[in-house]
Amino acid sequence: MEEEEEAIGYLDKVLEDEDDSEPGTPTSPGPPFLAGEKGERDAGKGLEMRKLVLSGFLASEEIYINQLEALLLPMKPLKATATTSQPVLTLQQIETIFYKIQDIYEIHKEFYDSLSPKVQQWDSNISMGHLFQKLASRLGVYKAFVDNYKIALETAEKCSQSNYQFQKISEELKVKGPKDSKESHTSVTMEALLYKPIDRVTRSTLVLHDLLKHTPADHPDYPLLQDALRISQNFLSSINEDIDPRRTAVTTPKGETRQLVKDGFLVELSEGSRKLRHVFLFTDVLLCAKLKKTAVGKHQQYDCKWYVPLADLVFPSPEESEHCPQVHVIPDHELEDMKMKISAIKSEVQKEKANKGQSRAIERLKKKMFENEFWLLLNSPAIPFRIHNRNGKSYLFLLSSDYERSEWREAIQKLQKKDLQAFVLSSVELQVLTGSCFKLRTVHNIPVTSNKDDDESPGLYGFLHVIVHSAKGFKQSANLYCTLEVDSFGYFVSKAKTRVFRDTTEPQWNEEFEIELEGSQSLRILCYEKCYDKTKLNKDNNEIVDKIMGKGQIQLDPQAVQTKNWHMDVIEMNGIKVEFSMKFTSRDMSLKRTPSKKQTGVFGVKISVVTKRERSKVPYIVRQCIEEVEKRGIEEVGIYRISGVATDIQALKAVFDANNKDILVMLSDMDINAIAGTLKLYFRELPEPLLTDRLYPAFMEGIALSDPAAKENCMMHLLRSLPDPNLITFLFLLEHLKRVAEKEPINKMSLHNLATVFGPTLLRPSEGESKGHLTLASDIWSHDVMAQVQVLLYYLQHPPISFTELKRNTLYFSTDV
Repeated sequence: MEEEEEAIGYLDKVLEDEDDSEPGTPTSPGPPFLAGEKGERDAGKGLEMRKLVLSGFLASEEIYINQLEALLLPMKPLKATATTSQPVLTLQQIETIFYKIQDIYEIHKEFYDSLSPKVQQWDSNISMGHLFQKLASRLGVYKAFVDNYKIALETAEKCSQSNYQFQKISEELKVKGPKDSKESHTSVTMEALLYKPIDRVTRSTLVLHDLLKHTPADHPDYPLLQDALRISQNFLSSINEDIDPRRTAVTTPKGETRQLVKDGFLVELSEGSRKLRHVFLFTDVLLCAKLKKTAVGKHQQYDCKWYVPLADLVFPSPEESEHCPQVHVIPDHELEDMKMKISAIKSEVQKEKANKGQSRAIERLKKKMFENEFWLLLNSPAIPFRIHNRNGKSYLFLLSSDYERSEWREAIQKLQKKDLQAFVLSSVELQVLTGSCFKLRTVHNIPVTSNKDDDESPGLYGFLHVIVHSAKGFKQSANLYCTLEVDSFGYFVSKAKTRVFRDTTEPQWNEEFEIELEGSQSLRILCYEKCYDKTKLNKDNNEIVDKIMGKGQIQLDPQAVQTKNWHMDVIEMNGIKVEFSMKFTSRDMSLKRTPSKKQTGVFGVKISVVTKRERSKVPYIVRQCIEEVEKRGIEEVGIYRISGVATDIQALKAVFDANNKDILVMLSDMDINAIAGTLKLYFRELPEPLLTDRLYPAFMEGIALSDPAAKENCMMHLLRSLPDPNLITFLFLLEHLKRVAEKEPINKMSLHNLATVFGPTLLRPSEGESKGHLTLASDIWSHDVMAQVQVLLYYLQHPPISFTELKRNTLYFSTDV
């Protein structure tokens, strides 16, 4: 137990004062790496992080050695039978399957035996760089293993098929559990174990990277670790070239008119896969093309994939579209991951430019960004737009927004009102028409950042507050509602929806929404008539059957929007006028935490004060909002993402602050998105984040660790370091968010979506703490916010964490290698 406490004692010592302190009394300044002189602080922090990294790596090294032992165990008996009259395998087969395993085992056993005592009797001046340097210098053995890996697998598979005895052996190899583990053995296949050495080199390289980051430059280990990392990285890149052929991105531009009415990029679902097409709408024909690959210097041309004369074009009704292929929707978390990658690369490009970096490095980053943005453009659309040729063939496009679908449909239907003739183009006519596309196109580039000029606006990052007031101009009474969309990463996303105003020609919504902007340049408002006729509902989840009554778009001009005052405007759409107001708050302003001067109420008051006053473990407001969401909002599409009406949220805030006896009645009547919004507002208005200012830098350090075992050690220790009210509330919220994510097929809210919504709310530091962090608005998204999302996602993806278990354990080791 003493050794374990020693292992991460640096945080425990400084927490004693805080745990015993009364709310409002001064507490200790925090862990050594959060207080004191900056130089000493950084060095101290680095050396303690070094120990965390090493102890985690040592635990995983023990597991790796056990895995190699399990792989070697059947080798001796197999060799013994090879020379008998009934061999299981020949000596040649044994040599091929177990090639270099013995050598790799001996190298790691020696490394583990040398490193283990150094970590156990820890001393911050300890030197162990030579051990990593020696390990890296023996990577030649791994090269031989990798070169033989494919044939080893093939041989093992063939032998399994032809020999039942060997099949039984290779299906269940017993791996010893770690010394402190409850599990004595686990069963693993030979195929899985043969992959472990390849995986291990990557793990060792990540650990070297972490160690170097937390080793002072004047430490004797620094040059040795640098050398070991260089060798390991060179080795990895040499084997990766063999294993991972680089994927190349396709490029396609857009078209303009002979009498071209409309053109643009659409994603077509063709033979089960998504293809980016350039679609041209001429006065009498719809033509779907793709850009031909041509040699450098040659004139670019389009290649026609198909065309439909407008006289033969029909839109199938929802009932007729049953036979269309099932749309495979990419999970939200994959799309969110890709957005984060793109944001990170954008920041790197900005840094390179600021530091007058090499143009080759910038070009390489831009190429990577293009590939990622292209993937996002191809995989994000999910709204089907079906086109049918009377003569039999159907085509399916996928769009990001109902707005685009409506635009294409309206443009085609307007042309179809003219007297159109059916026709067939001869091959020469088709060639001439397709040839004109390149000159006539109006849309030249796919909407990705790498196609934008440097001086183009990067868009707005922060929060747009919009009040949808009312609408006029309807010819007859209807059930009406509006949706709001903003552009993000090259495509539009629906962000908010008003209530349905029943049987009226003049709806008065007066609802306020807060919309997060990620480099957005436009706001769209769509007005719908709600369809309550169940027979018209389409079986395709993505098909919206409500009728669009009008739609409009405005540019978000940074100068006009960025004032503290509301800016009123009107959008005109097909004779309908929608009146709305908006104002913009930059991201750093929107998450300012201002400690409340009052000790009554719950908003803006320390969580420890509230729980002590209520004699509760979790604030009443948190328990009640979560209970209500779980009762009737857990299947609500976009719960926690879709904005609640701001006036409803403010009304709930006032009731909770006044501790009104009618809280429960009001909650049961209130729109569920307003209740979800109230919970988010409570956490956002805490005077310091739930995961505390003091530990914020440590959370940022912990999530950046590459080695899973070190990360597990650090992240669990940080949770234990939280004051009890914060920790219990965090664990309570965590379990709730996991239950929400279990309903992802219905509510479309994945763990990743929820982490994106709550990460900054739970971690964003108070104003005083964050001054040093602010750079460009877009950078805040890229770095701080990305890390905040990753911290919460780490805990959301972690197996259940119990308060008592957490407090009992002082050291966590990952058992996954």
